[in-house]
Amino acid sequence: MGYGMMPMLLAAEGEVDFSIHHLLGYEFMGTTVYLTTSHVCMLIIMATIMIFALVVRRKMMHAEEVPSGLQNVMEFVVEVLESFVSSAMGKHGKKYMYYVGTLFIFVLFSNISGLFGLRPPTADFGTTFCLALITWIMIQYNNVKYNKLGVITGLFQPLPFLFPINLIGEIATPISMSLRLFGNVMAGTVMLSLYYGLLPLAAKIGIPAFLHAYLDLFSGAIQAYVFAMLTMTFISDKIGDN
Repeated sequence: MGYGMMPMLLAAEGEVDFSIHHLLGYEFMGTTVYLTTSHVCMLIIMATIMIFALVVRRKMMHAEEVPSGLQNVMEFVVEVLESFVSSAMGKHGKKYMYYVGTLFIFVLFSNISGLFGLRPPTADFGTTFCLALITWIMIQYNNVKYNKLGVITGLFQPLPFLFPINLIGEIATPISMSLRLFGNVMAGTVMLSLYYGLLPLAAKIGIPAFLHAYLDLFSGAIQAYVFAMLTMTFISDKIGDN
């Protein structure tokens, strides 16, 4: 988490900057809509992932008989990803491997982008909620596809008077998933912002590397794993034994 060393090193002592800035504003239906640093950082991350994917694709199209270098690494990543998804979703894992893989990679890159001087897009609730909402739509799609009328009758199980609680539980899924990811990433951003903004310059050199290693790299990877695992768990729960 966090949003990188350089912007914080440049911050004046005693000044806390969370790197949330309006870069461009325009009128939309009577409301001013702003292009913010989070949008720019998200575009950079998406462009980075797409460029890397194109490079890998080109490499694989001209693959050598004896794999080496990047080809070896990517084949290993794909095998690990396939094993990861299959272990959580069983026979349905292959069908969802690309969605879960893309989701995991985007969340991971977003979480650790603070290491490269960017503000993590996942430190904004708008980003995490949209990701969770996409997952929730997929969850409900599988619920309808595999359970048919069970979508309705299941809300009255195990007892009819539990219907309100079960309904709230279904609706709360994207909110809980998005808040969990947002809360953890934003907490790291706030902690590092306070550290860089309130402590003297001498304390900003060397020591923060350990904070970034935990808040950006370790915790960011864990949160990406948790988000992907929750996605697979919720979808598998709706598919059941089908």
